Amino acid sequence: MRTDLRNIAIIAHVDHGKTTLVDAMLKQAGTFAAHQATSDRMMDKLDQERERGITIMAKNTGIVLGDVRVNIVDTPGHADFGGEVERTLHMVDGVLLLVDAAEGPLPQTRFVLKKALGLGLKPIVVINKVDRGDARPAEVLQKVYDLFIDLDADESQLEFPVIYAVARDGWAIRGESMGAVPPEAQLPTSTQQKGKLTLKPLFDAILEHIPAPKDEETAPVQLLVNAIDYDDYVGRLATGRLHGGKLTKKTDVTRVGELGKDGSPSTEKGRITALYLFQGMSRLEVETVKAGDLVCFAGLENVVPGDTIVLTDSGTAALPRISVGEPTLAMIFSVNDGPFAGKEGKYITSRQIRDRLFREIRGNVSIRVLETDTPDKFKVLGRGELQLAVLIEGMRREGYEMCVSRPEVVVKEIDGKNMEPVEGLVVNIPETAVGPVTEFVGKRGGQMMGMESPTSGWTSVEYEVPTRGLIGFLGMFRTITRGEGQMSTFLKGWIPYQGEIEARQAGAMISTDLGRTTPYAIFNLQPRGSMFVGPGEDVYEGMVVGEHARDNDLDINIIREKKLTNIRAAGRDENIILTPPRRMRLEEAMEWIDMDELIEVTPTAIRIRKRVLKQSMRPRRRKAETLDD
Repeated sequence: MRTDLRNIAIIAHVDHGKTTLVDAMLKQAGTFAAHQATSDRMMDKLDQERERGITIMAKNTGIVLGDVRVNIVDTPGHADFGGEVERTLHMVDGVLLLVDAAEGPLPQTRFVLKKALGLGLKPIVVINKVDRGDARPAEVLQKVYDLFIDLDADESQLEFPVIYAVARDGWAIRGESMGAVPPEAQLPTSTQQKGKLTLKPLFDAILEHIPAPKDEETAPVQLLVNAIDYDDYVGRLATGRLHGGKLTKKTDVTRVGELGKDGSPSTEKGRITALYLFQGMSRLEVETVKAGDLVCFAGLENVVPGDTIVLTDSGTAALPRISVGEPTLAMIFSVNDGPFAGKEGKYITSRQIRDRLFREIRGNVSIRVLETDTPDKFKVLGRGELQLAVLIEGMRREGYEMCVSRPEVVVKEIDGKNMEPVEGLVVNIPETAVGPVTEFVGKRGGQMMGMESPTSGWTSVEYEVPTRGLIGFLGMFRTITRGEGQMSTFLKGWIPYQGEIEARQAGAMISTDLGRTTPYAIFNLQPRGSMFVGPGEDVYEGMVVGEHARDNDLDINIIREKKLTNIRAAGRDENIILTPPRRMRLEEAMEWIDMDELIEVTPTAIRIRKRVLKQSMRPRRRKAETLDD
C-alpha cells in the first residue's frame, strides 16, 4: 500500500460548487506561482462549459500536500452527464460529497452518492455555501445522514467527517458530524475570523480519512482506461488508473478491448511513447508510474474507455469493462436535404456525419450510435436532452451541417411488456405556483410523491414523471413560475408504457415560398401567432417561421410585398410596427418541435422545418408519427 498518494473525486448536484472548490484547493496547495494569473472555474476549459456555467466533461488535476500527492477528479453535476461520473468513480478511493447548505441533497446528489457507496468508496461530506442567508446546515446534515441510511451505507461509510465550507472564499472548518454543538455555533461570525481561515481542515481530512491505494507494485501491470484526449504533438492520449505493477516509458504494451463476435477480445500492440501524471492545470511528463497512480499516456491509436492495458506477451487478463447506465432518449441525425443544404456548413455528407458520430462514441461511454436502414440517417442515443444538445452544438461549431429529429424515449421490452423510463422530478418553486405546476405535471403523466417547505414562500415538490412527459417541459415550467422555479431530474427506473401524453398544443406557421421575408408580410401575419424570423431573412417552402395561435398548422406567404400603384389612397399609409422575433436556441427548438418536424442545424443558423417540405405532399399534422417514420 502506498502512503504517498490519495485519489479522490468531487461529486455533487449541479451548481453546488465543485469546480469552485477545486479552484480554491489548487490555489492554496501552492500549485501556482505568486505572480501567476488565474481565473475562476479553471477546470471548465471547454467553450460550452464556460458559456453554460456547468461541467460537462470530468477532468483530472493534482496537488501536493507535504509528501503526499492528491489526484483530484472534478465531475459533472448535471444528471445528463452521469456517465462521466460513473466512469471516473472507478479511478478513485474516496469522494468529497458537496451539498449546498440551503438546498440540501438533490437528485444528482442521490445518484452519484449511490454509485460511490456501491463501489465501496470512503466519503467526506462538505456542506458548502454556509454563508448564504438561507443556509440551514443542521437540517441539511440530517438530510445527508438520512440519504446515507436510505442508500444502505455501511458503518465505515456512515462515519464520515463533516466539513463546513465557503469554497468561493476559500475557507473551511472541521465540524462535529452529529455532536452536541449545532453547526451554526461552530461557524465563524466576524470578517476577521473568516480571514484567518483556510482549507487546511479539508486537506487534513483528505489525508486522514481517504484511504491510500491498495494496488501492489508486485502485481501484473493492468491499466483500466477511463477517458480519451488528444494532443497535437503526441497524438491520442488515454487516461486511466494503474491497478498493478510499474509502467515505464518506451515499454511494449497490448490493448485488450471488447469481445468480438467470436467471443475473443480485440487487441492492439503498441509502445508507450509519452507518460504523464497530473499536476495543477497541466500534465507532468515522467519516465515511470507506479500502481495506484492516475496516469495519461500515448502510443495506442485505437484505445477507448473500458480497455485494459497490459504488458505485451504477459498473458495478464483484462479488468472488467466500465459499465454505465442505459440511455433513455434517442434522436435521428440525418443529412440536410433542404434548399439551403451545403451553403453554410463545411461537413455535409453522410460519411462525414457518420465518422464524427462514431468518433464521439470512442471517448464518450454514455452515447450510442446505431445505423439505420437509410444510409444517410443515424440513430443517436443519450442520457438526456442536454447531453444530446451539447453534442449537436459541438458538431455545428466544428462546421457540420445536418438535420435532427425531436427527442424520443427509448422503449425496451421486459418480460413481454413495453417499458419506458420514468424520472424523479424535484422542483423548488414559489408557493403560488404549486397548483399550476402540479396540474401541468399531471397532464404529462406525472404524480406528486412528496412536498416540503424549506424556506418561507418557497416549496420543494417531488414528482414521478415518465421521461416522455419531460420533453418540452422546461419552457412551460419557466412560464408558469415566471422564471423563478428550479428543477432537476434523475432516472428512477422503468415502468409499463403509459400511453399517449399531451404534446405541444400550438400549431406551426409554415412558409409556402422560397425567398426573403418582408416587413409588410410579417406585420399582417403577427396577429396569427409569434414569429421566429424577422424581415429580410431567407426562407423556403416547408420552413417553420412561427408558432400559430391555434392548434392547427397554417401555411403562409411570408415573402409577400405590398402592391404599388400610381393611385394615391385616401388617408395615410398605416405605420408598420414589428414585434421582435422569438429566436429559438437549440434546446428550445428540441423541446418545441413535433414528430413531423426537424431542426436544420448549421454553423450559422438553427431553423425548424417540416419533414416533408412540399405543401402539396405534406399530410395534415399528425400526433402518432414515430421517430423512425
